[in-house]
Amino acid sequence: MALDNPANPADPANPATPAHGRTETEQEAVTGSLWSRLRPLVLRIHFYAGLLIAPLLLIAAVSGLLYALSYPAEKIVYRQELTVPAGDRYEGPMPLADQIAAARNVRPDGTVTAVWPATGDRDTTRVLMDAPGTPEGTSLAVFVNPHTGEIRGELPSYGSSGALPLRTWLDGLHRDLRLGEFGRNYSELAASWLWVVALGGLALWLGRRRASRRALIVPERGAKGRRRTLSWHGTVGLWAVAGLVALSATGLTWSRYAGENIGAVQDQLGGATPSVSASLDGSSGGGDHANHGGGGTGGAHQGTDVGIDRALESARAAGIDGQLSITLPGEGTGYLIKETDATFPVHLDSVAVNPADGKVMDELRFSDYPLLAKLTRFGIDAHMGVLFGLVNQLVLAALALALILVIFWGYRMWWLRRPTKGRSPVGRPVPRGAWRKVPPLALLVLAAATVVIGWFVPLLGISLLVFLAVDLAVGAVTRIRARRTAV
Repeated sequence: MALDNPANPADPANPATPAHGRTETEQEAVTGSLWSRLRPLVLRIHFYAGLLIAPLLLIAAVSGLLYALSYPAEKIVYRQELTVPAGDRYEGPMPLADQIAAARNVRPDGTVTAVWPATGDRDTTRVLMDAPGTPEGTSLAVFVNPHTGEIRGELPSYGSSGALPLRTWLDGLHRDLRLGEFGRNYSELAASWLWVVALGGLALWLGRRRASRRALIVPERGAKGRRRTLSWHGTVGLWAVAGLVALSATGLTWSRYAGENIGAVQDQLGGATPSVSASLDGSSGGGDHANHGGGGTGGAHQGTDVGIDRALESARAAGIDGQLSITLPGEGTGYLIKETDATFPVHLDSVAVNPADGKVMDELRFSDYPLLAKLTRFGIDAHMGVLFGLVNQLVLAALALALILVIFWGYRMWWLRRPTKGRSPVGRPVPRGAWRKVPPLALLVLAAATVVIGWFVPLLGISLLVFLAVDLAVGAVTRIRARRTAV
């Protein structure tokens, strides 16, 4: 996202730079008449987008960096709740019904809705409740030692990933600046422009003439001033561009406006994410019998209940195992037992179990997902940092850091190219009229593509119109001033 300005004078920090502001090796490569005509337009869009959208991208990058690091931090900050004492020896876990009973004893005001059984010998079981005083959109998680029934603590838990307070706070900061629905416009605007800025910068970087191919992928040795800054800006941006475009695309999938359009297209293409049915078809699973399932339900299901442990046995017999989430029966629904290990290769199969007899009513295998639904799931999990575990989180942190540096170098180039005299202390914009150099047919295709993309990604289209209006207004004011000066 170079904030470079080719219309400005030479770089005062680099005496080797001629008066027109570029050395011979920095001139763009004329790879064809079309690119030579398109380049000024791409440069102008890249310049303005980088200048005006970069602050939002910077906020997203910093908050995204903190969020990526929150996964390992969460294990340290909440190790008391997440793990059992390391020095103790245990023979095996207690029945889940007993663990639920232990959680109910400390929070009798809560209604149990789901259980996440301990995965390893040193992990705690997470009993999720609807409880008074819990923040909106979260559940109260009571952490139980699965071997003794000891309560290790309780914390608010958010979302299907079970984010605890630290990660939940950082997630809100990254998603909406903790401003609610209004704040989501910031992240959607950043995601809408990120791919435009990244791909525009890639085209400009690849289109430059350089002394060696090495300078394309590695910063130039011995370069000084703006040229050195540009070299770092371009090479780091080149290495990061694929990841940044992927983050932009996956971020848009759950944005407010573009996300709705993406979801509609996905449904039209038959790529909607399927779900297992836990409906009892209106039956209560046992008529007027009292609940005698040994702590199996959360309070809404009033029919016969074989209990959570029997339901879990049925699920495991159907091949559902490992990291699990068990949603307890409600009015007219049975047990919903899902695998939740999103680390590749994923284990995301699920079944529904009838609480009346413990039989599997419905099942869904991840292998049966439509291809588009699988790809969407992979993309979102990679964006969240869970698809490849710690490696995924470190890659996200590296991408966020790269974006921060690229933005810094972009603004630094803008500052270095400022004129030492004149009205503008930070440099004149890229020259106007770039679109006039584009062949009519190419301009027509580009305009049509812009309209389609602007409709599909509304905040991109709206902000582009605002940029255009401001640009036209500034141009009009400039012409009026020029006429007055001439008179």
